[in-house]
Amino acid sequence: MTRVTFTKYHGCENDYLFIDCTKTALESAPAVARALSHRRRGVGSDGIICIYPSTEADFRMEMYNADGSRGEMCGNGIRGFGKFVADRSMISRDTIQVETDAGVKTLELHRTGGHIDRVTVDMGPPILAGREIPVAAEGNVVDHKLDVDGRVWTVTCVSMGNPHCITFDADPDGLDLDKIGPPFEHHPFFPERVNTEFVRVDSPTHLTMRVWERGSGETMACGTGACAVVAAGVLTGRSERKAVVALRGGDLEIDYRADGSVFMTGPTVEVFTATVDVEIQGDDAVLRG
Repeated sequence: MTRVTFTKYHGCENDYLFIDCTKTALESAPAVARALSHRRRGVGSDGIICIYPSTEADFRMEMYNADGSRGEMCGNGIRGFGKFVADRSMISRDTIQVETDAGVKTLELHRTGGHIDRVTVDMGPPILAGREIPVAAEGNVVDHKLDVDGRVWTVTCVSMGNPHCITFDADPDGLDLDKIGPPFEHHPFFPERVNTEFVRVDSPTHLTMRVWERGSGETMACGTGACAVVAAGVLTGRSERKAVVALRGGDLEIDYRADGSVFMTGPTVEVFTATVDVEIQGDDAVLRG
């Protein structure tokens, strides 16, 4: 039996359970992620995020999706990461460096009335080369025609440390993402699966999107996805470099700067802290007590 203490945070209603692993590593993290994240049998979340020591930065972030798969990076999650370590006095600075599977990211914490409520993240430059995203194509994938379950979509592909497929073809409010999302996620064009953003351009400085996340399904928000959407909008002439991206759970401010880096600013909210007992059963885990 493993006792796990976690704190739930959300950023634009994209919710994760944060676990302090700076002293003790989390056993069977993929199984624990599946058990805790389940919306009916568990606590309910889009995944878990573990805080580890780092030799390259102030901390290391290890992220698992709701299905237990490892995620390279999470934009909404890393904002919660910054608030978690600062609120617990694990660091005294408002500028924090976090090692992720997508490289080291720099966070700037913002306070209102002394409380951290927003975080800006330097997400680095978007990756545009097809094989590096990765997709099954050479060069940049911009306004590319892709047949998904018999419908041809125009897509632009970008990595923000994790792969994204962006389409501006349809009003996201009218789409059945439970039906459309899985064929995108598992399409052979995406060898490591993909996150898919369905976008409406309200104006060059305001975009509305819904997202189907690899390993989690539709979520209320995706920070890396919002960054990828603005990058795709700039590449295709649909967006300015500074834009607000409206997601189902709230708005994110994206700044795709002339030097190539993408900065994301958005909210982070602590929900509650709890302790549960988790029984590991091979590759699975169940909550007890």
